[in-house]
Amino acid sequence: MSAWTGAGRRIAGRRIAGRRIHIQEVGLRDGLQAECRFVPTADKIALADMLSGAGLAKLEVSSFVSPKAVPVLADAADVFAGIARAPGVVYSALVPNVRGAERAVAAGVGEMNLVMSASESHNLSNLRMTRAQSFAGLADVAALARRHGIAVNVSLSCSFGCPMEGDVPQQDVLDWCARFVGELGVHGITLCDTTGMAYPTQVHALTEAVRARWPGIELTLHFHNTRGMGLANVLAAIDAGADRFDASLGGIGGCPYAPGATGNVCTEEVVHALELMGYDTGVDLARLLQAAVRLQDLVGHEVPSQIVKAGRRLDLHPRPAA
Repeated sequence: MSAWTGAGRRIAGRRIAGRRIHIQEVGLRDGLQAECRFVPTADKIALADMLSGAGLAKLEVSSFVSPKAVPVLADAADVFAGIARAPGVVYSALVPNVRGAERAVAAGVGEMNLVMSASESHNLSNLRMTRAQSFAGLADVAALARRHGIAVNVSLSCSFGCPMEGDVPQQDVLDWCARFVGELGVHGITLCDTTGMAYPTQVHALTEAVRARWPGIELTLHFHNTRGMGLANVLAAIDAGADRFDASLGGIGGCPYAPGATGNVCTEEVVHALELMGYDTGVDLARLLQAAVRLQDLVGHEVPSQIVKAGRRLDLHPRPAA
Protein backbone atom coordinates (compact mmCIF):
# COMPACT_ATOMS: atom_id res chain seq x y z
CA MET A 1 0.00 0.00 0.00
CA SER A 2 1.26 3.51 -0.80
CA ALA A 3 2.27 5.90 1.97
CA TRP A 4 -0.38 8.32 0.74
CA THR A 5 -3.41 6.13 0.02
CA GLY A 6 -5.68 3.95 2.10
CA ALA A 7 -6.06 3.83 5.85
CA GLY A 8 -3.13 4.04 8.24
CA ARG A 9 -0.85 6.30 6.20
CA ARG A 10 2.86 6.00 6.85
CA ILE A 11 6.11 7.19 5.30
CA ALA A 12 6.98 4.76 2.56
CA GLY A 13 10.31 2.97 2.64
CA ARG A 14 10.24 1.45 -0.82
CA ARG A 15 13.41 1.67 -2.90
CA ILE A 16 14.85 4.60 -0.92
CA ALA A 17 18.47 3.54 -0.43
CA GLY A 18 20.62 5.16 -3.11
CA ARG A 19 17.69 6.17 -5.32
CA ARG A 20 18.66 9.23 -7.36
CA ILE A 21 16.58 12.39 -6.99
CA HIS A 22 17.46 15.27 -9.32
CA ILE A 23 17.36 18.75 -7.77
CA GLN A 24 16.87 21.66 -10.15
CA GLU A 25 17.69 25.16 -8.92
CA VAL A 26 15.25 27.97 -9.80
CA GLY A 27 16.37 30.61 -7.32
CA LEU A 28 18.39 32.50 -9.91
CA ARG A 29 15.18 33.17 -11.84
CA ASP A 30 12.04 32.38 -9.83
CA GLY A 31 13.67 33.55 -6.62
CA LEU A 32 15.48 36.70 -7.74
CA GLN A 33 12.54 37.96 -9.81
CA ALA A 34 10.58 38.34 -6.57
CA GLU A 35 13.30 40.53 -5.05
CA CYS A 36 13.28 44.32 -5.13
CA ARG A 37 17.06 44.68 -5.21
CA PHE A 38 18.95 44.25 -8.49
CA VAL A 39 21.75 41.74 -7.92
CA PRO A 40 24.76 42.83 -10.00
CA THR A 41 25.50 40.69 -13.04
CA ALA A 42 28.93 39.61 -11.79
CA ASP A 43 27.37 38.41 -8.53
CA LYS A 44 24.68 36.46 -10.38
CA ILE A 45 27.40 34.78 -12.45
CA ALA A 46 29.45 33.93 -9.35
CA LEU A 47 26.37 32.52 -7.60
CA ALA A 48 25.48 30.43 -10.66
CA ASP A 49 29.00 29.03 -10.73
CA MET A 50 28.79 28.16 -7.03
CA LEU A 51 25.56 26.29 -7.68
CA SER A 52 27.00 24.50 -10.72
CA GLY A 53 29.88 23.34 -8.55
CA ALA A 54 27.48 22.03 -5.89
CA GLY A 55 26.22 19.29 -8.22
CA LEU A 56 22.69 20.44 -9.05
CA ALA A 57 21.11 18.76 -12.06
CA LYS A 58 19.75 21.90 -13.69
CA LEU A 59 19.94 25.67 -13.20
CA GLU A 60 17.20 27.98 -14.41
CA VAL A 61 19.67 30.78 -14.94
CA SER A 62 17.39 33.66 -15.90
CA SER A 63 14.41 34.76 -17.96
CA PHE A 64 14.23 36.29 -21.44
CA VAL A 65 11.16 38.35 -20.68
CA SER A 66 10.98 42.06 -21.47
CA PRO A 67 13.55 43.95 -19.37
CA LYS A 68 10.85 46.54 -18.67
CA ALA A 69 8.57 43.87 -17.24
CA VAL A 70 11.21 42.24 -15.00
CA PRO A 71 14.12 44.72 -14.65
CA VAL A 72 15.94 42.61 -12.04
CA LEU A 73 16.56 40.00 -14.80
CA ALA A 74 17.35 42.45 -17.60
CA ASP A 75 20.91 41.08 -17.76
CA ALA A 76 19.92 37.53 -18.79
CA ALA A 77 22.14 37.44 -21.89
CA ASP A 78 25.14 38.79 -19.98
CA VAL A 79 24.69 36.21 -17.22
CA PHE A 80 24.55 33.37 -19.76
CA ALA A 81 27.65 34.76 -21.45
CA GLY A 82 29.59 34.83 -18.18
CA ILE A 83 28.78 31.54 -16.48
CA ALA A 84 31.15 28.57 -16.49
CA ARG A 85 29.14 25.65 -17.81
CA ALA A 86 29.81 22.46 -15.87
CA PRO A 87 29.56 19.12 -17.68
CA GLY A 88 26.24 17.38 -17.10
CA VAL A 89 24.41 20.48 -15.83
CA VAL A 90 21.46 21.76 -17.88
CA TYR A 91 21.32 25.57 -18.17
CA SER A 92 17.72 26.59 -18.67
CA ALA A 93 15.86 29.88 -19.13
CA LEU A 94 12.24 30.92 -18.95
CA VAL A 95 11.08 32.02 -22.41
CA PRO A 96 7.71 33.79 -22.80
CA ASN A 97 7.46 34.27 -26.58
CA VAL A 98 9.26 34.02 -29.92
CA ARG A 99 11.19 37.24 -29.37
CA GLY A 100 12.46 35.92 -26.04
CA ALA A 101 13.24 32.58 -27.68
CA GLU A 102 15.41 34.27 -30.29
CA ARG A 103 17.39 35.98 -27.52
CA ALA A 104 17.67 32.65 -25.71
CA VAL A 105 19.05 30.93 -28.82
CA ALA A 106 21.67 33.66 -29.20
CA ALA A 107 22.65 33.22 -25.54
CA GLY A 108 23.17 29.48 -25.96
CA VAL A 109 20.57 28.15 -23.54
CA GLY A 110 20.39 24.40 -23.06
CA GLU A 111 16.66 24.32 -22.49
CA MET A 112 13.71 26.66 -22.97
CA ASN A 113 11.15 26.61 -20.18
CA LEU A 114 7.72 27.78 -21.40
CA VAL A 115 4.87 28.72 -19.06
CA MET A 116 1.09 28.75 -19.12
CA SER A 117 -1.61 28.07 -16.53
CA ALA A 118 -4.07 25.24 -16.10
CA SER A 119 -6.51 27.88 -14.88
CA GLU A 120 -8.14 30.33 -17.29
CA SER A 121 -8.47 33.02 -14.62
CA HIS A 122 -4.83 32.75 -13.57
CA ASN A 123 -3.63 32.71 -17.17
CA LEU A 124 -5.59 35.89 -17.92
CA SER A 125 -4.30 37.58 -14.75
CA ASN A 126 -0.70 36.47 -15.06
CA LEU A 127 -0.14 36.41 -18.83
CA ARG A 128 -3.02 38.56 -20.08
CA MET A 129 -4.03 35.86 -22.53
CA THR A 130 -6.53 33.03 -22.68
CA ARG A 131 -5.10 29.54 -22.40
CA ALA A 132 -5.80 28.99 -26.11
CA GLN A 133 -3.80 32.10 -26.98
CA SER A 134 -0.97 31.01 -24.70
CA PHE A 135 -0.85 27.55 -26.25
CA ALA A 136 -0.65 29.02 -29.76
CA GLY A 137 2.30 31.15 -28.67
CA LEU A 138 4.02 28.18 -27.04
CA ALA A 139 3.64 26.22 -30.28
CA ASP A 140 5.56 28.93 -32.16
CA VAL A 141 8.33 28.93 -29.55
CA ALA A 142 8.55 25.12 -29.54
CA ALA A 143 8.88 25.10 -33.33
CA LEU A 144 11.74 27.62 -33.15
CA ALA A 145 13.46 25.57 -30.44
CA ARG A 146 13.20 22.39 -32.55
CA ARG A 147 14.85 24.16 -35.49
CA HIS A 148 17.81 24.96 -33.24
CA GLY A 149 17.95 21.59 -31.50
CA ILE A 150 17.05 23.04 -28.09
CA ALA A 151 15.03 21.02 -25.58
CA VAL A 152 11.63 22.37 -24.49
CA ASN A 153 9.98 22.05 -21.08
CA VAL A 154 6.51 23.40 -20.33
CA SER A 155 5.67 24.52 -16.80
CA LEU A 156 1.93 24.27 -16.13
CA SER A 157 1.04 26.79 -13.43
CA CYS A 158 -1.80 26.16 -10.96
CA SER A 159 -1.74 22.40 -11.59
CA PHE A 160 -2.88 21.84 -8.01
CA GLY A 161 -5.32 24.71 -7.57
CA CYS A 162 -6.10 28.27 -8.60
CA PRO A 163 -6.36 31.16 -6.10
CA MET A 164 -9.33 32.52 -8.08
CA GLU A 165 -11.15 29.35 -9.20
CA GLY A 166 -10.27 26.89 -6.43
CA ASP A 167 -9.60 23.25 -7.32
CA VAL A 168 -8.39 22.52 -10.85
CA PRO A 169 -9.77 19.18 -12.10
CA GLN A 170 -7.08 16.55 -12.58
CA GLN A 171 -8.48 15.78 -16.02
CA ASP A 172 -7.86 19.38 -17.13
CA VAL A 173 -4.20 19.02 -16.19
CA LEU A 174 -3.94 15.69 -18.02
CA ASP A 175 -5.59 17.15 -21.12
CA TRP A 176 -3.05 19.97 -21.29
CA CYS A 177 -0.18 17.55 -20.75
CA ALA A 178 -1.51 15.48 -23.68
CA ARG A 179 -1.36 18.55 -25.90
CA PHE A 180 2.14 19.46 -24.75
CA VAL A 181 3.37 15.96 -25.58
CA GLY A 182 1.32 15.31 -28.71
CA GLU A 183 1.29 18.73 -30.38
CA LEU A 184 4.39 20.50 -29.06
CA GLY A 185 6.65 17.46 -28.74
CA VAL A 186 8.11 18.64 -25.42
CA HIS A 187 10.77 16.62 -23.64
CA GLY A 188 9.62 17.71 -20.19
CA ILE A 189 6.60 18.89 -18.20
CA THR A 190 6.66 20.66 -14.85
CA LEU A 191 3.57 20.50 -12.67
CA CYS A 192 3.59 23.74 -10.69
CA ASP A 193 2.01 24.43 -7.32
CA THR A 194 2.15 28.13 -8.09
CA THR A 195 0.43 29.49 -4.98
CA GLY A 196 1.06 26.69 -2.49
CA MET A 197 -2.36 25.00 -2.66
CA ALA A 198 -1.14 21.42 -3.14
CA TYR A 199 -1.46 18.74 -0.47
CA PRO A 200 0.21 15.31 -0.33
CA THR A 201 -2.62 12.95 -1.36
CA GLN A 202 -3.51 15.22 -4.27
CA VAL A 203 0.15 15.41 -5.32
CA HIS A 204 0.50 11.62 -5.18
CA ALA A 205 -2.59 11.05 -7.32
CA LEU A 206 -1.66 13.55 -10.06
CA THR A 207 1.99 12.49 -10.18
CA GLU A 208 1.00 8.83 -10.46
CA ALA A 209 -1.50 9.61 -13.23
CA VAL A 210 0.99 11.60 -15.33
CA ARG A 211 3.74 9.00 -14.93
CA ALA A 212 1.41 6.17 -15.86
CA ARG A 213 0.30 7.88 -19.06
CA TRP A 214 3.65 9.31 -20.19
CA PRO A 215 6.42 7.19 -18.61
CA GLY A 216 9.03 8.56 -21.02
CA ILE A 217 8.45 12.25 -20.30
CA GLU A 218 10.83 14.14 -18.00
CA LEU A 219 8.44 15.04 -15.19
CA THR A 220 9.32 17.76 -12.69
CA LEU A 221 7.38 18.92 -9.63
CA HIS A 222 7.53 22.58 -8.61
CA PHE A 223 6.24 23.33 -5.12
CA HIS A 224 5.87 26.49 -3.07
CA ASN A 225 5.90 26.36 0.71
CA THR A 226 3.14 28.92 1.20
CA ARG A 227 1.15 26.76 3.62
CA GLY A 228 4.03 24.73 5.03
CA MET A 229 3.41 21.57 3.00
CA GLY A 230 6.30 21.86 0.54
CA LEU A 231 8.52 19.07 1.86
CA ALA A 232 5.55 16.77 2.51
CA ASN A 233 4.50 17.28 -1.10
CA VAL A 234 8.01 16.42 -2.32
CA LEU A 235 7.90 13.15 -0.38
CA ALA A 236 4.42 12.32 -1.70
CA ALA A 237 5.61 12.87 -5.29
CA ILE A 238 8.68 10.70 -4.72
CA ASP A 239 6.46 7.91 -3.41
CA ALA A 240 4.44 8.20 -6.63
CA GLY A 241 7.61 7.76 -8.70
CA ALA A 242 8.79 11.34 -9.34
CA ASP A 243 12.51 11.99 -9.31
CA ARG A 244 12.88 15.66 -10.39
CA PHE A 245 12.11 18.72 -8.31
CA ASP A 246 12.52 22.45 -8.67
CA ALA A 247 13.76 24.22 -5.57
CA SER A 248 15.01 27.69 -4.71
CA LEU A 249 18.21 28.51 -2.83
CA GLY A 250 17.37 29.97 0.56
CA GLY A 251 13.67 29.35 -0.06
CA ILE A 252 13.29 32.74 -1.76
CA GLY A 253 10.57 33.49 -4.28
CA GLY A 254 6.87 34.16 -4.14
CA CYS A 255 3.78 34.91 -6.15
CA PRO A 256 1.65 38.07 -6.32
CA TYR A 257 -1.50 35.91 -6.16
CA ALA A 258 -0.54 34.24 -2.86
CA PRO A 259 -0.54 36.77 0.00
CA GLY A 260 1.99 35.81 2.65
CA ALA A 261 3.81 33.37 0.35
CA THR A 262 7.20 32.31 1.67
CA GLY A 263 8.62 31.26 -1.67
CA ASN A 264 9.57 28.00 -3.33
CA VAL A 265 10.61 24.91 -1.44
CA CYS A 266 14.11 25.56 -0.15
CA THR A 267 16.90 23.77 -2.01
CA GLU A 268 19.12 23.12 1.00
CA GLU A 269 16.17 21.98 3.14
CA VAL A 270 15.06 19.48 0.48
CA VAL A 271 18.60 18.16 -0.04
CA HIS A 272 19.20 17.90 3.71
CA ALA A 273 16.00 15.93 4.31
CA LEU A 274 16.41 13.58 1.34
CA GLU A 275 20.01 12.76 2.18
CA LEU A 276 19.05 11.93 5.77
CA MET A 277 16.46 9.53 4.35
CA GLY A 278 19.05 7.77 2.18
CA TYR A 279 18.33 9.29 -1.24
CA ASP A 280 21.16 10.30 -3.56
CA THR A 281 20.78 13.92 -4.70
CA GLY A 282 24.29 14.29 -6.10
CA VAL A 283 24.49 17.64 -4.30
CA ASP A 284 27.31 18.84 -2.05
CA LEU A 285 25.27 20.27 0.82
CA ALA A 286 28.19 22.15 2.37
CA ARG A 287 28.81 24.05 -0.89
CA LEU A 288 25.09 24.66 -1.27
CA LEU A 289 24.95 26.23 2.19
CA GLN A 290 27.88 28.50 1.33
CA ALA A 291 25.88 29.72 -1.66
CA ALA A 292 22.78 30.27 0.52
CA VAL A 293 24.76 32.38 3.00
CA ARG A 294 26.17 34.38 0.10
CA LEU A 295 22.64 34.86 -1.23
CA GLN A 296 21.60 36.65 1.97
CA ASP A 297 24.28 39.27 1.39
CA LEU A 298 23.21 39.72 -2.24
CA VAL A 299 19.49 40.23 -1.54
CA GLY A 300 20.10 42.24 1.61
CA HIS A 301 17.86 40.34 3.99
CA GLU A 302 17.52 37.06 5.85
CA VAL A 303 16.31 34.15 3.71
CA PRO A 304 13.55 31.74 4.87
CA SER A 305 15.89 28.71 4.97
CA GLN A 306 15.74 26.92 8.31
CA ILE A 307 19.00 25.14 7.54
CA VAL A 308 20.80 28.49 7.20
CA LYS A 309 19.28 29.55 10.53
CA ALA A 310 19.63 26.34 12.55
CA GLY A 311 22.32 24.38 10.72
CA ARG A 312 22.27 20.74 9.70
CA ARG A 313 20.94 18.07 12.01
CA LEU A 314 24.39 17.05 13.26
CA ASP A 315 25.96 20.50 13.38
CA LEU A 316 26.69 20.19 17.10
CA HIS A 317 27.24 22.95 19.63
CA PRO A 318 29.53 23.16 22.68
CA ARG A 319 28.08 22.20 26.01
CA PRO A 320 27.08 25.12 28.20
CA ALA A 321 29.56 26.04 30.91
CA ALA A 322 28.89 24.39 34.26
